[in-house]
Amino acid sequence: ATGDLARRKLLPALLERESEGVLPPRGRIICTGHQPMDPTAFIDAVLANTDPSDAAAREVFRERLHYVCVDAGNAASYADLAALLTDPGVVRVFYLATAPRLFASISANLSAAGLITPQTRVVLEKPIGHDLQSSREINDAVGKVFDENQIYRIDHYLGKETVQNLMVLRFANPLFERPWTSADIDHVQITCAETLGVGGRGDYYDHAGALRDMVQNHMVQLLCLIAMEPPTLLDEHSVRDEKLKVLHALKPIVDGAVKSCTVRGQYGAGAVEGAAVSGYLKDIGQPMSGTETFVAMKVEIANWRWAGVPFYLRTGKRLPKQCSEIVVTFKPLRHSIFPESFGAIGPNRLVIRLQPDDGVTQVTTMKAPGSGRMALVPASLQLNFRDATDWRVHDAYERLITDVIRGDPTLFMRRDEVEVSWRWIEPIHKGWQEHLVRPIHYAAGTWGPSAAIALMERDGRSWYEDGMPAGV
Repeated sequence: ATGDLARRKLLPALLERESEGVLPPRGRIICTGHQPMDPTAFIDAVLANTDPSDAAAREVFRERLHYVCVDAGNAASYADLAALLTDPGVVRVFYLATAPRLFASISANLSAAGLITPQTRVVLEKPIGHDLQSSREINDAVGKVFDENQIYRIDHYLGKETVQNLMVLRFANPLFERPWTSADIDHVQITCAETLGVGGRGDYYDHAGALRDMVQNHMVQLLCLIAMEPPTLLDEHSVRDEKLKVLHALKPIVDGAVKSCTVRGQYGAGAVEGAAVSGYLKDIGQPMSGTETFVAMKVEIANWRWAGVPFYLRTGKRLPKQCSEIVVTFKPLRHSIFPESFGAIGPNRLVIRLQPDDGVTQVTTMKAPGSGRMALVPASLQLNFRDATDWRVHDAYERLITDVIRGDPTLFMRRDEVEVSWRWIEPIHKGWQEHLVRPIHYAAGTWGPSAAIALMERDGRSWYEDGMPAGV
């Protein structure tokens, strides 16, 4: 609980749930760390990092909070934690906001301390390993202690408001579901762009890289939600079964295809949002590194719905703006009745924004206002979730933590999903070691290496950035 994730996301999310009266009345939040700390000082520090406007909720929240020192790898260290957990009849959620290498020992020590009950749940933060073998080892070790239905592998992207709305947009609106096939869709783009560098995560990131840190989980999960078939029911098994089918249908990127279908880059010094920033090597304090901070790739799904439709994925650090979005581009008009002199008819697009402003934009062609000669212009129909409703847009962790408490695993990854994803990723990483050993340099504040633009331009397409091709 002394880590960055707890400070920035988990504890503030729990306080928001407190403000809305969602947390169980007698529930407690027991915070652990490997260093002895004064509990009152720790709780004061937690509250100092939160919005002080709801004083009543903050006081109730203060009463819920406890701090106990636990050395994750020392079984004897769990005695103080066990002394706080004396009621076996309540739901216990153990949130492992730790390095994945500790998941096995923590699970074993929780079991040895007698803290696992039928109502116990455990939350595992990504990444679940660094490859297929390590993922299996972690899942095997945790699985010795917890049943699969007790394990919640969290990906916070799946808790975002727009991702939730994606299934409703598709499956509750015939306007979108009927043309959601290769017959009408030209291609799909998924972009997860960050303006930040590696920050204090340099040691972890240099062993992971963008492929493992972002593509293997966040981006693949978004792809699954875009591409999956309608589930039979909106329940945990049906939804995850359909995502798994997409993962199995991903066309392998192997051998020479790694060079033609993927791009890996590493940011150098540059300027982001008007401020000069250093390059990756300086940020991690190393003279040399082959770790990628940018990935672009062309992905194909070998099934009846999506055959022939490319999915272009792009993610990177130190890019020009912070955004996560999915752009569905529909095929051009089969025949136009309008003369070319009226203006170009651009493709219809559905832009689904995950951040920073959750919402959906439909890009269409309209007549320019006025009584003169007809002119065709692009126009956007926009739905911004923050403006469209008085409801507060919840942080992803608020929704996901609540789902764990309620025992709803729909938005969490099943073991087979994680393993199939790793099985697809591994040949790409192996191919890089053979064909793309060094990542391509790109200046901070740009949209990655020019090869990422060429990846789409070879197919006669361009990355969508507020309606403009990349680099313009």
